[in-house]
This record gives sequence, C-alpha cells and structure tokens, in this order.
Amino acid sequence: MANHESQSATDQVVDPALDHLTSEERAALGKAARADVPRSTQGAWEALSSRPDPVALLEGQAASRVQELVPIRYGRMLVSPFTFYRGAALIMASDLSTTPRSGLNVQACGDAHLSNFGVFASAERNLVFDLNDFDETLRGPWEWDVKRLVTSLAIAGRDRAFSDKERAEVVRECAAAYRTEMATLATMRDLDVWYARMDIEKVLAEIGDELGLTKPKGPDKGMAKVKSRADKAVAKARTRDSMQALEKLTEVVDGETRFVSDPPLLVPIEELEPGLGSSRITQMFHEMFRRYRSTLQSDRQHLVNQFRFVTVARKVVGVGSVGTRAWVLLLVGSDGRDPLLLQAKEAQQSVLAEFVGKSHYANQGERVVADQHLMQASSDIFLGWDRVDGLDGVKRDFYVRQLRDWKGSADTDQMVPKGMGIYGRLCGWTLARAHARSGDRIAIAAYLGKGDIFDNAMVTFAETYADQNERDYDALQRAAAEGRITVESGL
Repeated sequence: MANHESQSATDQVVDPALDHLTSEERAALGKAARADVPRSTQGAWEALSSRPDPVALLEGQAASRVQELVPIRYGRMLVSPFTFYRGAALIMASDLSTTPRSGLNVQACGDAHLSNFGVFASAERNLVFDLNDFDETLRGPWEWDVKRLVTSLAIAGRDRAFSDKERAEVVRECAAAYRTEMATLATMRDLDVWYARMDIEKVLAEIGDELGLTKPKGPDKGMAKVKSRADKAVAKARTRDSMQALEKLTEVVDGETRFVSDPPLLVPIEELEPGLGSSRITQMFHEMFRRYRSTLQSDRQHLVNQFRFVTVARKVVGVGSVGTRAWVLLLVGSDGRDPLLLQAKEAQQSVLAEFVGKSHYANQGERVVADQHLMQASSDIFLGWDRVDGLDGVKRDFYVRQLRDWKGSADTDQMVPKGMGIYGRLCGWTLARAHARSGDRIAIAAYLGKGDIFDNAMVTFAETYADQNERDYDALQRAAAEGRITVESGL
C-alpha cells in the first residue's frame, strides 16, 4: 500500500507545459505513478480511528455562517442520504485525504457530485453541458473529483432503489467515460482541448441514435421516455432567464419593482436592515458594483454600464451553501424594461485547502472566478468578484454571476438505471475535459490505462463510501434528535 503522507516524484510536476516535457516523458510519469499507486488501490476506503466527527465538521462550518439560516441547512441535508451528501463536501474531503493518490494534480472542482453538472447558456447563446459549481475549486488530486462524482451516482441509485448490479453498471459507465475521454484528450492538440465543449442538444440527438430511438422499427418505450424527459429539461432550461426570475422574485409597489418578501428564503434588504435607509443602501451597493465591474473584461464593463442598480435581497440557495451570504441584485437597462439579475455569493476558503494547501489567490471570490474560467469551456460573461464590508462590519469575499441564464440540471428523482448511466457518462466526459485543461492529461491517461481496473475500483469505492455516507447521515439525525443541532425542515 502506498504511503499517503509522502509525495512521489509526480507531485513535483505542477505544469508539464512549463517543463516542456515530451509526450513520452509525460506518459512515463503516469506509468510510474501507476507502479507507485496501483489502480486497484483506488477502490480502498476504510475510516481511520482518528476520523473526525462528521457532525463536528458541519458545526465548524456553521460558525462563520448566518446563524438564523444554519437550521435550514441541516433541514435540507436531512431530507435524504443524497441531500446529506450534497452538503458534506468537507466531510468527504477530510476522508479523501487519507486515500491513495497518484500525485498527478489538476484544477479540482472540489464538489463534483452529479447535481453540480448541468446545462447553461454559452456566450454564443448555445446550450452547453458542464460543471456549474466552483465554490470549492482548488488545485488537487484528480481522483478526488472522480470519487466524489461516482459516489454521488451510487447514492442517487440507492435513493431510486436500483439494484446492486444496476448501480455498479452506472458507476462503471461513468468511470469508463472519464478514462476513455482522457485517453482521447491525450491525443489531441492543446488548442483543441481548450476549445472542446459539449453542445447538449447535439449530444442528445446522438444519444437518441444510440438508444435506437430513430430506428424504423420504432423506439423502445422506456428509453423514449428517458430521451423525452431530457428534451423537456433542455427546453425548460431555455426559459430560465432574467425575465422568468423577475416574474417569480419581484413585484411592483407604487410603480417601483421590488423583491417580494418571503422570509427566510428571500428577504429584501429594507427588511434586513430597516435603519439603513434607501439612500445608504443604494450608495453601498453602487460602491460594491463599481469594484465588481472593474474585475470584468473591458467589453463587459461597457455592457454592465448600460444597467442601473435598483434593489437587492438576501436569498437562500442550495444545500451545502445555505448559511453563506448570498445576495440577488436587480438591475435594469436604460429603458427600464431590460432586467438583469445578478447573484453575489460569499466565497469562503475551499474545503480542500486544509488538505492540499491554500489558494494563491488572496481573495476567495477571485479564486472561484479564475479557477472556474480554467475548468469551464464557457463561463458566464458577468463572472466577477469583490471584497465587501458587510453590514456587520466584517470584510467578506464574494463572486458575482448571473442568477439564471438558461440554467438547468438533471432530476435524479425521475431517473431510471439506463438514464442515470447515460447521465453519468456525460458527467465523466465533462470532468475529464475540465481536468485536461489544467492537468497533465497524457500522464493521467497513461496512469488509467486501457483496461477496466480503475473502473472496477471506482465501483468498489462508491459503494463502500455510500455506506459511510449513510452512517454519517444517521449521525446527523441523532444529533437532531438529541438536541445537539437545531433543524428547520420544509424550507
């Protein structure tokens, strides 16, 4: 068994391009890593006796969050083992730090579970499929992202009552997709890797052919439903834009557009800080907006200048993010009928930092933005960052993006095994491409090899860690029952 505390020679290769290694030398690094850390050992998971209390890790995160919202986070995590897993990125990062690693690092997502993949609009107004959450991104082991992804598929499969064999096939398909796509990327030119992206509508058409949905004899009814649901999800994503969000989140009061009041999920700033006064609020956010604007490309600064700030509200988002500060900002264009909704979300230190080292970015918002650009094929044109003096006087880092821009994600509650297998494959392809942009794709491909040893190891790991996730979920339930934590459900 490899010594997980020591670093192999491959750890020293931060950027193979800067070292000008040949393809043969890079492949040799991967094969050396395989000898050091056999692929079969990647399936190992066993909790150490010194393993931290998972509830204590969550409580530690809660200390820096909005205290009145923390019970909502616990409530959302306790809906099911899958929702618990979504909020347990820190717990898993701690556990992954004790597992075998090849020493080949990439820009890691840090929270690459299946719900953090989805569709959104590219700058060219095409629907692309990609990773869409980078709060935890940091340079780290590629294996950690893969393990986070495959385990999420196993847990979602349990939630859907898939058989052991069905879950294994879903996980194996995802791991194989990552491995084979990395092998393909290893043969591509650097520019071709950088330009690679997944046009989801084209992919869905290809999947229809693969599933036999276009054959003259007629499609399989079960698979036709899978394809139909996917097509509907894509069509729905196209409706999720600023206009749709405006209708849902705002109302007109005395001729002025304002955010609706739906505490604690959506609270207008006037209700949070009634003593500030509208002029002070406007001044504060104008200053924030000016600093944020300076982080954008010059052409996008020009575009943002066409909009004026109207109002802001605090909004509760996600599962694991609940309790971090998130604001939604309403801006309108020059004619007053051109809304733009931006989200300013607090960026704290990545959950990976304790185990792989801190980011070289002093501003955590800049970390999220810069590393998102590195991993994504196409990023939000309004993606920027700022450091803000909070209403409580504490400086905090934020990143800013559009609230909605044709955004959509898969509904795991409706997935059948074949559909989840296809979705897992898309995620595996996407993760490989994201890693290939920042890591040594040739070395990683050489490490993975052509056989299914790594794929089978991921099946073992996913099921074993899914068991651990259920034990941790039970621990949080006990903490709630014993009064250790306060839970607010149904929100």
